[in-house]
Amino acid sequence: MKKIVFVFAIVVSSLPMFSQTKDVVDIAISSKDHTTLVAAVKAADLVATLKGKGPFTVFAPTNAAFGNLPKGTLESLLKPESKSALAGILTYHVVAGNLDAAAVVAAIKKGNGKAVVTTVNGAKLTASLDGKNVILTDAKGGKATVVAADLNGTNGVVHVIDAVLLP
Repeated sequence: MKKIVFVFAIVVSSLPMFSQTKDVVDIAISSKDHTTLVAAVKAADLVATLKGKGPFTVFAPTNAAFGNLPKGTLESLLKPESKSALAGILTYHVVAGNLDAAAVVAAIKKGNGKAVVTTVNGAKLTASLDGKNVILTDAKGGKATVVAADLNGTNGVVHVIDAVLLP
């Protein structure tokens, strides 16, 4: 376990450090790699919720992750009439509680290679390890890799992922 946690520490050390004055939304706002996520959170009217007390664990897809969605999907989701569907997808990336990298890895090991978590939208995500990488598998079998972990904020933690998860 120490080796895996150390890998997370290496990944995180290459990112800007966040002070404990930023919440999970502010962390995303301050990242040039999360402008699409921020626009989506605003379009889904989730800013106030995610600025709430929490704690929240947010699996934050990068701009590139949103760019890998099928052509026209993102544009469709950002339309006002798709607000409910967008909110459902975004809340699928949030777990109640503060699950840092060590807690995720420990849960995977305790679960004999898999840990199932319930997201804020009520659906399940499965976390597993592929070598040293934490992999999240969504309800449709899609996979995302945690590429940066433990960006701590005042109301939770953000883990950066390389794909958009779908409930």
